[in-house]
Amino acid sequence: MPTPVAPARVTARHVQLARALFAAVAALMITFSPDHSAEVGLAAFGGFGIATGLVFALAAWLVARPGERGSWVLLSAPYIVIGMIGSLPLLRTDASFFVLVIVFALLAGLIELLQGLRLRERLGRGLSRDAIFVGALTIVLGLALLLVPVGYSLEYVIEEAGRFTLTGITIGVGIFGGYAAIVAVYLAIAGFSPEQKDVAAGDAEDGALAAAQEDRS
Repeated sequence: MPTPVAPARVTARHVQLARALFAAVAALMITFSPDHSAEVGLAAFGGFGIATGLVFALAAWLVARPGERGSWVLLSAPYIVIGMIGSLPLLRTDASFFVLVIVFALLAGLIELLQGLRLRERLGRGLSRDAIFVGALTIVLGLALLLVPVGYSLEYVIEEAGRFTLTGITIGVGIFGGYAAIVAVYLAIAGFSPEQKDVAAGDAEDGALAAAQEDRS
């Protein structure tokens, strides 16, 4: 009689890869779009936010251990709520893009950074490091957008190409696209990297093995 195969378990690695996928979609959408307007920027941000927030919400039940679920649900909130607001067509203005993405970046980045620091022992060094990096990078996104004037406009001419205008929204959408690309690459590498044991867990296992050997002798 064949032995039944155990169902595949959803792990934190799947969460990393899912986040990388949605960040990559947002980055590609912005990169290959000739229009870096608020409409395109908020469309990419809204889809990225809602999809990533749902990943966190599912991870709270499928991946998190008891005592960790609250932090995952809390982290999903700014992604889903602000992502849904950004998806409303009536709010897709230049000012709305900067306000929504800045609020999202500072709030979500701080939550994820604190999650990585507070749950370092429970998450393990690898996941904690990833949360700290992405959280800090998300905060940097918000701070970078704070430095971009919403009404900035610069006209320049390229010979044999024509006259162009560089605006604040073009810069802002480009910064968000760069952020999404970095997150996608970083989390994809983390997701495909071999799993490593936490040092403390490894030390405990070595100690137990040594004690067992002493008992035998």
